Amino acid sequence: DWGSIRMPSKAVLKKLQNKGYKPENDPYLKYDSLASEDDLQNLFEILSSVKDKNGNMAVLTANCVVANPDFNKIQEHGFQEYFYEPFTDTLKRYPNHQNSFQLWQEGIKNRLFIPQFHGREHLNVYQWMNDLRKGDELLREAFNNEMISISSIPSKMTFGYMESLDYFEEAEKNTKNPGLFEGLDLFEKIFGYRSKSFIANCYIWSSSIEPFLKEQGIFYLQGIINQLEPRLNDNVHSYAYKKHFTGFKNKYGQRYLVRNAFFEPSLDNSTDWVYDCLSRISIAFKLKKPAIIASHRLNYIGYIHNKNSHRNLFLLKHLLSEIVKRWPDVEFMTSDELGDLIAKPV
Repeated sequence: DWGSIRMPSKAVLKKLQNKGYKPENDPYLKYDSLASEDDLQNLFEILSSVKDKNGNMAVLTANCVVANPDFNKIQEHGFQEYFYEPFTDTLKRYPNHQNSFQLWQEGIKNRLFIPQFHGREHLNVYQWMNDLRKGDELLREAFNNEMISISSIPSKMTFGYMESLDYFEEAEKNTKNPGLFEGLDLFEKIFGYRSKSFIANCYIWSSSIEPFLKEQGIFYLQGIINQLEPRLNDNVHSYAYKKHFTGFKNKYGQRYLVRNAFFEPSLDNSTDWVYDCLSRISIAFKLKKPAIIASHRLNYIGYIHNKNSHRNLFLLKHLLSEIVKRWPDVEFMTSDELGDLIAKPV
């Protein structure tokens, strides 16, 4: 979720609490935000504290959305038209974030933090704009605070309007490819290279977009074991669950990369995440599989709650130290590098 807005500030968090929206009930609202300069520096310090057998430091594949809604322009046009801005512009308006993108660039240069494509924005633009035009009270409250949604309160969208590639009518389905095209081009403009891999927001996408992604240079599709594929039957919305396995190749020649270990301490503090992640890595290695660790941005954000990042970075350092200790021949690599290794002719 790197690049995407979530909770703008402590002041907005407190404001929503005072209004009874209970944002603290959703970890993403409670902890998550754009990464500040301190957040990035602290994360890079931990990643650089260990090295694999080749002398490479731990590296994070930063699945990134490249834009956020331009709230001022949308409002100026009476909610009749959608506008977005590069996330690099959004960063400039946040305190303690003005030099964040410079740190992104340093992370890339030092091979600690490698962006890959996660969408133009983490937002279902079609549904969001429709409901803003209708004057949805909860959505307007979020909009007035420059948020996508107040996901601590249930809405018609299961994932709080974050599911960008979901659709509820055929007309909406046809809006997805243009947004992906713009997003991929903006990604290349920002970072200076084309993303080789893609992961859909909320693991929801139609297989019909895969040949389009292939044409745009996407060779690897990240996800979990289940893809949620939208289905419309007499305008009734549902999902089909499609299973994927790491290395499996679809008919367009793209390969799936499936997450099989997880480090998400901000989502559940009752789980021993270091133990759980190490156990899953052990199983993967015993089965001669790569260990692909999922870990969302909110775990490393201290901009809203400082203790959140401090606690989780301590756990991350413990996890990484145990990995190199238990498996001294381990190799750290990004998702696209793993894809290249799997696709390499024997």
